[in-house]
Amino acid sequence: MSGQKIALCGYMGSGKTEVGKRLSEELKLDFVDLDQEISTHEKKSIPLIFQKKGEVYFRKIEHQLLQSLLLKDSAIVLSLGGGTPCYGNNLDLLKQSKVKLVYLKANLTTLTDRLFEQKNTRPLISHYHQKNDLEEFVRKHLFERSFFYLQSDLVVEVDGKSGENIVSEIISDLK
Repeated sequence: MSGQKIALCGYMGSGKTEVGKRLSEELKLDFVDLDQEISTHEKKSIPLIFQKKGEVYFRKIEHQLLQSLLLKDSAIVLSLGGGTPCYGNNLDLLKQSKVKLVYLKANLTTLTDRLFEQKNTRPLISHYHQKNDLEEFVRKHLFERSFFYLQSDLVVEVDGKSGENIVSEIISDLK
């Protein structure tokens, strides 16, 4: 798999990081979490970057680091941020490079349940205190982002599946 990159996209809470780590172990490839790369580069957490410098700054750095990762010749499993393919020309960058783009598709209920538990660590939703308000936000946001996600090379439904099953499904598609 020389130079092969597998990028996982999907809405926040879809399991990109967990699945990415498992997939990288199975394929014996390095795992890169784009949000972690941004955090390391900026020496700040993602919520702090949003708070101090705003989303526009965050998206600019995200684009630069994505571009840099895609130019490297190394084979990796890359977990994208939930919004990465939806901003600027990031989707075009992914489609034009040697990336197998995999959409981890979770339904509204799964996402809302997961995100309500994690909302304090996610800057876009940290202010939602009622689950039904969060669900409405996710519904609208997911609708807007699905156009980008659905342009992936592979769509994997994740609802009710273990990480192991999701990874097996991705690997069987790679063969």
